[in-house]
Amino acid sequence: MSDQLHFFFFPMMAHGHMIPTLDMAKLVASRGVKATIITTPLNESVFSKAIQRNKNLGIEIDIRLIKFQTVEHGLPEECERLDLIPSDDLLLNFFKATAMMQEPLEQLIQESRPNCLVSDIFFPWTTDTAAKFNIPRLAIHGTSFFALCVGESIRHHKPFKNVSSDSETFVLPNLPHQIKLTRSQLSPFDRIEEEKNIPLMVKAVRESGLKGNGVIFNSFYELEQDYVELYTKVLGRKAWAIGPVSLCNRDIEDKTERGKKSSIDKHDCMKWLDSKKSSSVVYICFGSIANFTILQMRELAMGIEASGQEFIWVVRTAKEEENNEDWLPIGFEERTKEKGLIIRGWAPQVLILDHESVGAFVTHCGWNSTLEGISAGVSMVAWPVFAEQFFNEKLVTEVLRTGVGVGSVKWQKTYSEGVKKEAIAKAIKRVMVGEEAEGFRSRAKAYKEMARKAVEIEGSSYSNLTTLLEDISTFSSISD
Repeated sequence: MSDQLHFFFFPMMAHGHMIPTLDMAKLVASRGVKATIITTPLNESVFSKAIQRNKNLGIEIDIRLIKFQTVEHGLPEECERLDLIPSDDLLLNFFKATAMMQEPLEQLIQESRPNCLVSDIFFPWTTDTAAKFNIPRLAIHGTSFFALCVGESIRHHKPFKNVSSDSETFVLPNLPHQIKLTRSQLSPFDRIEEEKNIPLMVKAVRESGLKGNGVIFNSFYELEQDYVELYTKVLGRKAWAIGPVSLCNRDIEDKTERGKKSSIDKHDCMKWLDSKKSSSVVYICFGSIANFTILQMRELAMGIEASGQEFIWVVRTAKEEENNEDWLPIGFEERTKEKGLIIRGWAPQVLILDHESVGAFVTHCGWNSTLEGISAGVSMVAWPVFAEQFFNEKLVTEVLRTGVGVGSVKWQKTYSEGVKKEAIAKAIKRVMVGEEAEGFRSRAKAYKEMARKAVEIEGSSYSNLTTLLEDISTFSSISD
């Protein structure tokens, strides 16, 4: 057996999972480890250009494809990614189809004999696969230590049982900070009181992070120190924080084409930003899955305009609305053409956030976006929609204190609404020009500095990756 370690990376087929996993693979490969990404044919394009660029730099990343059984599971033929599922009713079909990837994955492991399988918690069965070949399985959660500790507190203590309405706040027990939430901000699964009523799939995914040999986090120790300690020492879990992984993208092309080809020419985008003053632009983007009602989009447009700030707004409309932008207030684009830039589709987010003209980020608080905002040192307006985004909002607003909430109170995966234009304008002004703006900004800049240091040689994340590789190397030599 060769001395070179070989890692298999197997992310869930969704941009928010594949992009950071690609960055992890790059990091590992840059340390002389062989990295192979496992995905489906339709998703190869998410990785191929970056893999080619790395090859030119002498960094080897392989890609192996597994057929995804869409039609056999009642899914449209090209439905190989979470954002392509036409309705939530088909989510279960999608997850059943992912379980069919077990046999082909095992064939690949049999052929390539990797030393380690790094897989998404949404593939709970990969724990058994790794055990079959006596290799470690490391889980990727794709979120923060903070969010997992919050989730643990909710599930263990069920503090939502003591409130009389969905809008009454409750405090989460056993956390280093006083964190308050409401029942309406919890996912339907977190509100279930009886263990026996939790769907099997949800249980399997939750347990998936507890089984195996530990968890890799796209985070860094200095960002959420108290929660790294809580997770590893009090809850007793093995974990390595090796992020922010997006910082491995030093190259302009890597920053521009993460995941998809950008919908705007990067030169046009940079030229527009170059013409603006430092920290004067608000960047507004809600990730690849969250979606709003037409009414909410209109409120957002009016809120942006009322804030009086310069902006870049990324609009990802549903297919049927692509040619129908009636929701934009009449004359909006004409009135804001000097102040704003609308990008329809996919934006070079890291490139934009890293530009010195950008002062704030209106975000849905998906973990990748949150961490990219932190790494860029910008203040944030938190507008959580679903998943663990309401937890991430609290990390930003209560723990790091680098931003404010917009007043989003309802966990809703699709057709989210309920935030008024006045609240939007007020939140944007608070982080951009209000009396607290300087405080938000200076704290944000301090975390940016910590993030950069963490990934440099001798930094906490750099050292954690070294430890991780040593741990796998030791496991391999014992199991040989």
